[in-house]
Amino acid sequence: MKPVVHHPLITLTLGGLILSLPMGSVASDKQTPWQSKLNEHLNGQWQQEWAGDRRESQKMEAQLQLEWEQDFTDGWLAQTSLTAIARLRLDAEGLLTDGSTRQTYSSASEPWINNRHSQLELREFYLDAEWWNLYWRLGKQQVVWGQADGLKVLDVVTPQSYREFILDDFDDSRIPLWMVNVEWLTSDSSSLQFLWIPDTSYHDLAQGDNPYTVTSPLRVPSPSNIQQAVDGVTTDQPRKPNHWLKDSDAGVRYSQFWRGWDLTLNYFYHYRDFYVPYQAIEANTDVTTAPASGTVLHVQPRYQRSHLIGGTASNAFGNLTLRTEIGWYSHSHHIAEYSANNQGIESSPELSSVIGLDWQGFSDTLISVQWFQSLLLDYDRRMIRDHNEQTLSLLLERKLANDTWTLKLQGLYSLNHQDQLWRPKISYLWRSNVELWLGADVFSGTSKGLYGQFDNNDRVVVGFEWGF
Repeated sequence: MKPVVHHPLITLTLGGLILSLPMGSVASDKQTPWQSKLNEHLNGQWQQEWAGDRRESQKMEAQLQLEWEQDFTDGWLAQTSLTAIARLRLDAEGLLTDGSTRQTYSSASEPWINNRHSQLELREFYLDAEWWNLYWRLGKQQVVWGQADGLKVLDVVTPQSYREFILDDFDDSRIPLWMVNVEWLTSDSSSLQFLWIPDTSYHDLAQGDNPYTVTSPLRVPSPSNIQQAVDGVTTDQPRKPNHWLKDSDAGVRYSQFWRGWDLTLNYFYHYRDFYVPYQAIEANTDVTTAPASGTVLHVQPRYQRSHLIGGTASNAFGNLTLRTEIGWYSHSHHIAEYSANNQGIESSPELSSVIGLDWQGFSDTLISVQWFQSLLLDYDRRMIRDHNEQTLSLLLERKLANDTWTLKLQGLYSLNHQDQLWRPKISYLWRSNVELWLGADVFSGTSKGLYGQFDNNDRVVVGFEWGF
C-alpha cells in the first residue's frame, strides 16, 4: 500500500467563499501525463488583501494571476516562446471601480469582465523570438523605461490604473499594451530598442464614489477658476483617439554600458495618458436643475500628443549608487484661470527630472532618497500649478532573520504644497512561496495637494501572497 501524503493547507477567502488549497504539489505518482505537462508550463500567484480604517472596509480583494509559457522547437516557430498571463480580481466591497473603465481602453485591450466586484482580463500575451539577429517581443506586454521609484519621469510607455491612486504596485497597476517591441544588440555593451504601439489605451482614473477619485484643483477644473458665477459642472466622457494606425505611438531607446555607467537615450512620440480637461461656459440645458436659464462649466476632456526626449544614467560607487533621469516634453497642458480664448488650459514644454542616491553601507539595509522636479519652460501665471513642482522621496528597508522579515518605510513629500504620503510595512516570508504583510498608507496636507486631497483616506492594509 502506498503511503498517504498529507500536504499543508492554506485557507483563502474569495468573495465570501472559503477555499482550503494544498501548499505543496500533488504527488507525482498521482498526476496524469496531461497534468504533469501542464504543471511544467503553468505557474501563478494568489493574493488576498484587506484595506480599511476604523470607519469602513475599503476593499476585501482576492487576486488570482496565472502565467503559462510554452517553448517551441520545431518549424518556423523554432527557438521561440509564447507567454500568456491572465488575472481575475474579486472584491467584496466594490468601492475601487464603478465598471465604466472600458472607455479608457482600446477594444483589443479592455477587460473581458469589468464591474464593481469583479474584473477578468488578459494581462499579457506575447511571442518572444530571435529573427534576423533581432530580438522580437510581439503582442500585449509591459515596457518599463526609467529607474525612478514612486513617481515616473520616463516610465510612460504603458498607461496605469489609478483606482488606488499610486498605492498599488506598478507591475500590477500598469496597463499592458499590444505592440511590436524589437531589440538590436549593436555590440556587447550596447543595444537599440524600437517600439510601435497601435493600442489606444490610456490611464484608467478613479471615478464616482471611489475613495481615490481626484479632487485637487491641480487636476480637476473648478468654478473658482472662473470670473463669473456658474450653477454647476458637467463633464463629458474623454474624446479618445481610436484609429490603430494614425493614432499609434512609437519610440526608440539606445542603451550603452560605458566605463561603469549604464546610459540610455530615449525618444517617444505618443498621446499623453492623462487627458486634458478643456472647458467652456454654456447655458444650462438640464431641466432637472434650477435655474434652467443659468450657466454651467462644461468640461470636454481630450488627449494630446507630445514628443518626449530624455535619458538615464546610473553608476555604483562602492556602497553608493547614483541614479539620474531626465525627460523633455514638447507639450504639457495644465489647468489655468478660465477665459474663452484658452478654454481653461495653458500649455508649455516641460522638463522633468529625478536624482536618486541608494546607500547600502549597513548589512541588509537600503537607504534611498530621490529629488523630483517638474519645470515648465513657458510658464503662464494663470496656471494653477507652480512654475517648478518639486517632490522628495525616502525609502528605508531592512531585512532580518536571513531575509525572513522585511521592514520598509516609503515616503513622498511635496515641497510646493507641504503634503505627504507615508507607507510603513512589515513583511514575513512564512514559506518560500507564502508571504504575509501588514502595512498602512497615511496621507496628510491640504485639499489642493495631490497627497493632501486624500487626507481622510488613511488606511491599514493586511494581506498575503501564495505562489504556486
